[in-house]
This record gives sequence, C-alpha cells and structure tokens, in this order.
Amino acid sequence: MTLAARGAFLLIGLLLAAPSLAGQVSHHRFHSETLGRDYPYTLYLPDGYHESGLDYPVIYLLHGSFGSARDWTTRGALEAVVDRQIRRGRMPPAVIVMPGSQSWWVDGHNEPARTAFFEDLLPHVEAVWRVVPEREWRGVAGLSAGGFGTVNFILERPELFAAAAALSPASYHPLPPADSTAREHPAFQTPENRFDAALWQRLNYPTHLDGYLAQDFVVPLYLSAGRRDAFDAVAHARRLQAALEAKQPGQVPLDVLGGGHTWGVWRASLPRALDFMFEYLQPPRGSRVKAPPNPR
Repeated sequence: MTLAARGAFLLIGLLLAAPSLAGQVSHHRFHSETLGRDYPYTLYLPDGYHESGLDYPVIYLLHGSFGSARDWTTRGALEAVVDRQIRRGRMPPAVIVMPGSQSWWVDGHNEPARTAFFEDLLPHVEAVWRVVPEREWRGVAGLSAGGFGTVNFILERPELFAAAAALSPASYHPLPPADSTAREHPAFQTPENRFDAALWQRLNYPTHLDGYLAQDFVVPLYLSAGRRDAFDAVAHARRLQAALEAKQPGQVPLDVLGGGHTWGVWRASLPRALDFMFEYLQPPRGSRVKAPPNPR
C-alpha cells in the first residue's frame, strides 16, 4: 500500500470516528434454506457505520475445526486488532463477518456448508448490511480448517473475491496427518464412522487448481504458519505457494512465525493478513480514498 493510500485511509477513519474509535461487535442468525436451520454469524461494524452513509468492503473470516462464529472475537482479539489497524491508517473502515459452520466449509457428510456459504450467507449479508456486493470489495480469510475453506473458495470461485488470507491452512495434500481433527470430524466421517479419504481428496484444493490456473482472475493470497506447527503447515503452505506462484508472482507471500498450530500464531498473523488484503480490496464506496490497483 502506498503512503498516500495509507494517509487517505487514516484520514477517513478520523473523519468517521469518535475520539475513542471503537467498532461494534454483535451476534446474529438467519434461517438458511440450505441447512434447514438458523445460520449464526458474528459481525464487526466499524466506528461510524450507522452515521456514515457509506457502503463498506467486507471480509468473511472463517473459524477452525470444531470452532464457532465467536472464536475470532473471544480468542483472536479481532475487535482490538481491526480497531487498531483502522486507527493507524493500515486499512479503511470495513465490515467483518465471522460465520459459524459445523463442517470444514465443505459440502461434507454432515452439512452442505459450502453451498450455504455461497447461496445463503453472502446474499443475506449483502441484503442486510451496507457492504458493496462486488468482487473488488469482498475478501475471505480463515485459520486452519478455515484456511482450508478459504483456499477452496478462492480457487473455485475466484470471480467473487479480490483478496484472501489463509493462516496455518489445513490444506493437507494428499491426506491430513494422522492426528488432524479432519479425520474425526463429522464432515469427513462415513456412516460407518470411518474417515472418508476419497471425499477429502475430492474436496481439497487440488481439485480446483487446474480450473483456477486456466482462467483470468487472480486472487492474491497471504499465507502464514508456525515453524513448530504439529501438522507441518509450513510445508503444506509452501506446496500451495509453489502451485500458485507462476500465475501470480509476488502475490502469494508466506510468513513463517515462531509457534505452533495455535492462537498465538493466528493473532500475530491477523494484522499482516489485513495489511495484505487491503492492498487489493477497495475502500468504502462514496469516500474520496484513492483506490489501490485491482489485479486480474
């Protein structure tokens, strides 16, 4: 991000915000036709949202295996991190949606989470909240199983997202490690309570890779992992980085941090991920902030 863009982001934050500048976190649910039940999500609205009249960029931030819609706020310090990033001019005011899933963000054995995300959650958010319903204002990110979902989403539907971040992505190829929770998660459990290796391979990112590489859209992707990750997330992230680098050189950075497969790594990665994503996501519409370049 240029110094001019950072200065403009800081200016708009100051214009919109009260002196204390604090976003608002709330919890919501709506009926999902796909799931046949209520779909929960946690919502971050930037300071000044209700008064500004602006339409905002939106990031969908996914939780990990056996997680919930509240993980990023209760364990990931989301509100404090985003408030600080906006206050310092590192990102413009933005809406963050943290959905809850009982799956690994796939149409698995237990629920059609992927279909519900695309066909129910996105239309709901864009109808109810003031977010710009266009690719250049939409990003997706997640940790571990949420990183797995993020990678799958951008490779399958690159026309929907302008930037992404996957923190310790559980995009294990060809199969998850023996101690990964993927092997015991209902999403991948057969009716006989066995891990469905064939389903994993059908749903993992290599399935979407050739199609992504053959089309024109580029989704810049930030990656991070801890060097002591018990599931060797660094090696798996490097394999993913190598697969994408030829299509989008310089747009698949990988940060290797101290630590393991833990919230310490994910909290440390979050500001870097937001910095990266807002190199490409557009600022609130209706503002005078100069837009960063949008790669194709």
